[in-house]
Amino acid sequence: MSFESITIPNQEGSNLCLYKWSPKDNVKKIGVVQIAHGMAEWAGRYDNFAERLVDAGYIVYANDHRGHGKTAKNIDDIGFLGKDGFNGMVRDLKVVHDLIQKENPDLPVFLFGHSMGSFLAQSYASQYGDALKGIILSGSNGELGYILNVGIIIARLQVFLFGEKAKSRLLNRVTFGFYNKPFKPYRTPFDWLSRDTAEVDKYMDDAFCGSIFTSSFYYDFLKGLKALYEDSKINLIPKNLPVYILSGSMDPVGEFGKGVTRLAQQYRHYGLTDVTLKLYEDARHEILNEINKDEVINDILRWLDSKV
Repeated sequence: MSFESITIPNQEGSNLCLYKWSPKDNVKKIGVVQIAHGMAEWAGRYDNFAERLVDAGYIVYANDHRGHGKTAKNIDDIGFLGKDGFNGMVRDLKVVHDLIQKENPDLPVFLFGHSMGSFLAQSYASQYGDALKGIILSGSNGELGYILNVGIIIARLQVFLFGEKAKSRLLNRVTFGFYNKPFKPYRTPFDWLSRDTAEVDKYMDDAFCGSIFTSSFYYDFLKGLKALYEDSKINLIPKNLPVYILSGSMDPVGEFGKGVTRLAQQYRHYGLTDVTLKLYEDARHEILNEINKDEVINDILRWLDSKV
């Protein structure tokens, strides 16, 4: 396996940190998987997953989103994405995808999105789905309803009062405190991520993980989520685009299975013909870092192979 880390310019001229894992030259390449990581983490955490994909013949690309990881100018800038952050991250995925197609013009491309990345992938599918062979949504959710409007109002007020770079401890506490509450008595603030305590500790010890994000991030992100489920947006997703939705039954982001079930039903309602939902009993949010991660990755590989 070969690995490289490079920087590429996005549409606005800022640099994205991009990672690429490739099989050895003598290994037949059968496809490409582009990874969109979640909020308050970075693409380097997907090294184990990428290695498994590479062993199966897939080339893997993953960028640190704007305001995340090594794409952020420094640690203090993590959580600030600039204006129109949600749509900006989607545009950045398109820049990476264009590079993928340039370097691998004959290979099918799949988009894997986890958590926040899964919502970016949903948006991407409505804009550029024709260029994808399939999407995989991990740790996702469906339409959230009125609660998004409350969050948008709070975030907008905080931006007005404290500025776009101010960290929103309120929204951080409301969001992640709610996620962790079902796991009392909890050992850490991030027990909701995984049953594997070693993985939770690795997350907490990672300087690129767990940062408090800005009010402007929440404002743009919540607006982006609200727009995802408008009729005009969902109807733009190609009806024959394969969608694989994966979630833990104890993932609070997916409402413990209810939200992702609603998402699958909504996609089918809008005419998508190849939607698969898989729930893992007792697994939490980061199914790639769960105690049954080998099972999860094997299922993903089987699904990918069935679509190549």
